Amino acid sequence: MRKLLSGLLKAAVLGVGVLAWLPDASAQSVPAVLAAQPAPAVDFAGAKASPDARYMGRWIGDLADNQGMPFVIVDKKDAHIYVFDAAGKLVGHAAALLGLQPGDHSVQGIGQRALSQIQPWERTTPSGRFVSVPGRNLTGEQVIWIDHHQGLAIHRIRTNSPHERRPQRLASATPEDNRISMGCVVVSLDFFENVVNATLGKTHAVIYVLPETRAVSEVFGLH
Repeated sequence: MRKLLSGLLKAAVLGVGVLAWLPDASAQSVPAVLAAQPAPAVDFAGAKASPDARYMGRWIGDLADNQGMPFVIVDKKDAHIYVFDAAGKLVGHAAALLGLQPGDHSVQGIGQRALSQIQPWERTTPSGRFVSVPGRNLTGEQVIWIDHHQGLAIHRIRTNSPHERRPQRLASATPEDNRISMGCVVVSLDFFENVVNATLGKTHAVIYVLPETRAVSEVFGLH
């Protein structure tokens, strides 16, 4: 507890309110990796999805890679997020805002920096497989941490910078203008409350962020 409080105090001093985190103590524990889990029957329920997203869904289902947890597929090329329950049923899908800079890597130590110290070309949404943790940032906002060490989360849209036109970008028909965030996956208030938080807000989940500069098979080791 002393270490956690010390870390939060340091974060507050650095001004990294978005990057600091508080885990939700009520979150269910992650299932043991070796425990046998039923394979989910991944169903996109008629939603339009890219070949990469469907390929990922089939792989998750074939290997039960979600380990009995809810899971999310973030398709960066399409700027779209798909949220599934543990059985593979699609709970909802929506457009998402992503990191300003295309790329599949994360800059080392970026999660410990103040937002003002992050350069535009460093604002990427890294690809990969992550186990999420529900929690809050230092402002008390509820978020789903994808990787708190990198300051990467799913959170509600914020409109405190009108010049960024985030609501308009989120509502546009194309993914080309959805690159604006510091790296987080940003969704509408309604989608966060009714789909993301309702599904992931009390439990761990697996987040699959699809690559945009590398092949899906390369990032996830698919064969």
